Amino acid sequence: MAEVSDNVDTETFKHIERLRQLRIEHRDLDDVIHRLQLDLYVDQVQMRRLKKRKLLIKDQIARLESQLIPDLNA
Repeated sequence: MAEVSDNVDTETFKHIERLRQLRIEHRDLDDVIHRLQLDLYVDQVQMRRLKKRKLLIKDQIARLESQLIPDLNA
């Protein structure tokens, strides 16, 4: 039983660490997008790609946060 618990703890830790990395990347992209918006000659294709990447990361964050919520039916 302890092995199962250790495995769950390890998976939870991996999820939390991945969540931390995604939040950092999301924040960094937000900063980059903000700075690029100040530039009059910004590449709009690059801007769209950055915003799309930021939205994908936001979805990944939401998915991981949902997985970390304990199942109340258990």
